[in-house]
Amino acid sequence: MTLRLLPEVALIYLLAFARLGSIVMLAPGFGETTVPVRVRLLFAVFLSLALHPVVAPLYPAGLSKNLPAILILLAGELVIGLFIGMVTRLLLAGAQVAGATIATQLGLGFAMTVDPTQGQQGVIVGNFLALATVTLIFVMDLHLIAISGMASSFTLFPPGHFAPVGDFAQTAVTFVAESFRVGVQISAPFLAFGMVFNLGLGMLQKMMPQFQIYFAAMPLSIGLGLLVFGFVLASLLAWYMDHVREGLMRLVGG
Repeated sequence: MTLRLLPEVALIYLLAFARLGSIVMLAPGFGETTVPVRVRLLFAVFLSLALHPVVAPLYPAGLSKNLPAILILLAGELVIGLFIGMVTRLLLAGAQVAGATIATQLGLGFAMTVDPTQGQQGVIVGNFLALATVTLIFVMDLHLIAISGMASSFTLFPPGHFAPVGDFAQTAVTFVAESFRVGVQISAPFLAFGMVFNLGLGMLQKMMPQFQIYFAAMPLSIGLGLLVFGFVLASLLAWYMDHVREGLMRLVGG
């Protein structure tokens, strides 16, 4: 009797692993390029094992004898997992928007480094904010909310039902818009700084046309900008982490 149940148990485990593995591969904190692929796979394997008793009753019975239903269900699990992982990844897009805006106002828009969270080039300020955000996710235990959201996804998007494509598109647009809005709000002090500083430089240039203002303006802009950045950094990160927490809580249903 136990042997007859094993194929059904193994099949449900693999279907849950397809969803959870897709989320882990893209989710912030877990799915960073600096985390080895084997580590992410092992985490998804053990997470699926831990959640299997909870999510198993949500799957239709008698799947092991219906190959077309298995393939359709597997495709649905992959789509849902990739969507949830992509949406959580969008939560970090605001850091890059804010970083690019701040770097431009400080005169550091040309300073490019490799983003350790994505493995591609980006402005140095944006990379710093993205790395600080990933670090704070674990420091503030927000990764526990993310894991809870992975478990709740089986209730929000029950296995065996068609993926709500319209809701997915609306959610993606909402997360992109909110990330851009938060990124601009975070960089607002530096937009004001850049406007006042450049206005002062323009007035100085009009009063002293022969003065080579560019050579004095760049070091002054970077120095004053970094000083302002140091003063407001804690407040900016606290505000941004509230945005990340609210986004993760949506997966939990809170």
